[in-house]
Amino acid sequence: MTQQTGKMYRQKWHDREVEAHWDKVAAIYIAENNKIKEAHDQRFRETVKHLAPAAGLKILNITSRDCEADDYLRAAMPDAEITNAEISSGLMREAARVRPKAKQIKISTYSILPFDDNTFDRVVSLETLEHVMEPVAFLTELYRVSTPAARLVLSCPPATSEIPYRIFTALFGGHGEGPHRFLTSREVKQMLAAAGWKLLLHRGTVLLPVGPAWLQQWGEKIIDRFQHTFVSELGIRQFYVCQKY
Repeated sequence: MTQQTGKMYRQKWHDREVEAHWDKVAAIYIAENNKIKEAHDQRFRETVKHLAPAAGLKILNITSRDCEADDYLRAAMPDAEITNAEISSGLMREAARVRPKAKQIKISTYSILPFDDNTFDRVVSLETLEHVMEPVAFLTELYRVSTPAARLVLSCPPATSEIPYRIFTALFGGHGEGPHRFLTSREVKQMLAAAGWKLLLHRGTVLLPVGPAWLQQWGEKIIDRFQHTFVSELGIRQFYVCQKY
């Protein structure tokens, strides 16, 4: 990573402002997500598809929020050692309340992670990159703490989601996103490359996050048919599957 590349994508907020937002909404986080649970939980189901399960893996889930991903990871890989890393103390307390057995580690910044080099065989980062003050530094840290040939599964909303997000929040409320900038897929790919990650797969998902199940399923069929077109950029959750060089 060059310093210039890192500076190019540095955001205007600080990680502590992100922490403050999630602390503020921690008490309503689970209830609000349960209102759109099918779309919310899709991130976990999709992640497991791309993790390449194996025996005895060490997995980093960052950021872990209420540790719901832990349920899906353990179901797929019962003997995995899962570390859930979170910046919000409030969300960590919620996670401890509903999932007391989940292993949690507090982080204070995304730019410097409290883990040794070459520790994790798999890294899961769901809806986090858009909140990070220094996203390239964050991805570089994920690279550092990963073992050789490790796999990263990352998701984040695309830039096209900003207006729909604002409309949805105005109409239905929710926990909000706090400091964020939804990134174009091109930007995400540039950041991943700058941090050293090799992109294996990019896939747009969740074309229709609300409505009856049949309508959401129809939306997924449409977006699957038009991957690698502008239609796939309309999916509110973009997945990036990467491998460490």
